[in-house]
Amino acid sequence: MGGAALNPDQPLWQWGPVHLNATILWTWVVMAILVLTSWSVTRRPGTRRRPSKRQIVLEVIVTALRHQIRDVSRQEPGQYLPFIGTLFLFIATAALLSIVPGYVPPTSSLSTTAALSTCVFIAVPLYGIPHLGYRRYFRQYLQPSVFMLPFNVIGELSRTLALAVRLYGNMMSGAMIGAMLLAMAPLFLDVAMKLFGLITGMIQAWIFAILAMVYIASATQVHESRETQP
Repeated sequence: MGGAALNPDQPLWQWGPVHLNATILWTWVVMAILVLTSWSVTRRPGTRRRPSKRQIVLEVIVTALRHQIRDVSRQEPGQYLPFIGTLFLFIATAALLSIVPGYVPPTSSLSTTAALSTCVFIAVPLYGIPHLGYRRYFRQYLQPSVFMLPFNVIGELSRTLALAVRLYGNMMSGAMIGAMLLAMAPLFLDVAMKLFGLITGMIQAWIFAILAMVYIASATQVHESRETQP
């Protein structure tokens, strides 16, 4: 698994055109953990007086996300919570599992971060168009003049690329440093670096989710501010 830590896209198993690498393997593991945890927490919710510990943790996370979404978008967070919450929980869980020996965060692969950023790129018009309508939404690409259309499109693509590279760079650097220290340094230093990587990963999960919300909020608010101008 040492080579996989430095190159998570390196095949671990291959049969003809089908191959399995660390990125795919650990992505499935993270998804399974999220599904099973959600099922176990929601199938038997505790009472109002005696909620379970898992329910309390989940409610704290959901409440914090709702407040942050409301602060960023100035809208009711219910419509955005499933998407933004899923992004945060996936990236946070991927970082949390870094304390497990041999684990390779799927977010240390550019293919994973690019896929997450692509989801954000697609979500922006999916939220913006129903909220504003086709004409009002696509009019932003012609502002302040029609000649700005290619530059506005490039801006949309570049911020998606920046979102992917930012998360990839932070997670991949942590995985590489941890792998090198494990080979050269005492165990306690590796543990310290894993804890540092865990904190960094949680921060990156929060930043990624908030930036996604900022992009979505801008798609639903820019036109409204322009429409109200005399």
